[in-house]
Amino acid sequence: MIFVTGASGLVGAHLIQSLIEKGKPVIALYRKEIPSFKHSDKVIWRQGDILDIISLQEAMQGATQVYHCAAIVSFAPGQANTMLHANVEGTANVVNQCLEQGIQKLVFVSSVAALGRIRKDKAVDESMYWTPETSNSVYGKSKYLAEMEVWRGMAEGLNIAIVNPVIILGAGDWNKGSSEIFKSAYNEFPWYTEGVSGFVDVLDVIDAMQLLMDSDISGQRYIISGDNRSYREIFTLIAKGFNKRPPYRKVTPTLAAIVWRLEAIKALFTGKAPLLTKETAATAQAVVHFNHQKFLEAFPSFKYRTIEATIERTCNELKSLHQL
Repeated sequence: MIFVTGASGLVGAHLIQSLIEKGKPVIALYRKEIPSFKHSDKVIWRQGDILDIISLQEAMQGATQVYHCAAIVSFAPGQANTMLHANVEGTANVVNQCLEQGIQKLVFVSSVAALGRIRKDKAVDESMYWTPETSNSVYGKSKYLAEMEVWRGMAEGLNIAIVNPVIILGAGDWNKGSSEIFKSAYNEFPWYTEGVSGFVDVLDVIDAMQLLMDSDISGQRYIISGDNRSYREIFTLIAKGFNKRPPYRKVTPTLAAIVWRLEAIKALFTGKAPLLTKETAATAQAVVHFNHQKFLEAFPSFKYRTIEATIERTCNELKSLHQL
């Protein structure tokens, strides 16, 4: 029996669909409303919250394997404390229940942000760790501290594996998370930067997670990254997938600094989350490459989907979903 947190998120939803299609029994945690997606009717849904120990304990009853996908992803200053609390304490609660209930294995979805992705002249790999100097985001700090809880669980006897995905591409709620990239491109967002990051198909992420769960590997973390591309190239590919105009105005560091300050002031008056923050401005400008060789060495037959194919499929799925 497989227990999954974060069922309403991009990774969790796709993971559950994949597990159900393979005929595996799934228990999924939900907070308020049962998510609606393909095969959701075949899931054993249990209401609870990773921050509520009693409900989490009851929801996990009968499980033998756990995928912990739940997390808050935010770069808004006002969400910092809430995110730290949910991502760190919530993960600690999941780890503790895994230990208490004798779970065979926990696969934790972390992020490359936990490795400290602001690096100069070197690709980020699994040997690296978050430090204040190598990360510009509270989100990165929250995932680093969450990982510490998972490593603590391993020290106490829990069988674990960690995935550190880069920016995940896939058809999800395009009003939040990495799927917002697609909505911005559809709305012909005009700005681009020369920043570079890793990008990966959500299907590659969930395939990697299942390979790790079903393997004898324990106590290891893996960067999951399909390819390193510029933000401009990604936005252009998505815009073309929607038959929209690609970005055509370059954002300089100076302009970005002005805009995020203006957005901060605007947010004070409107109460709405800023479209651009100091953290997201710095991330968009950074040129960061990720090394994914460790996972490919562990699973030589694994093949990443091409970014072009991923974007084409995702655009088509979103067009169908939103009747575009």
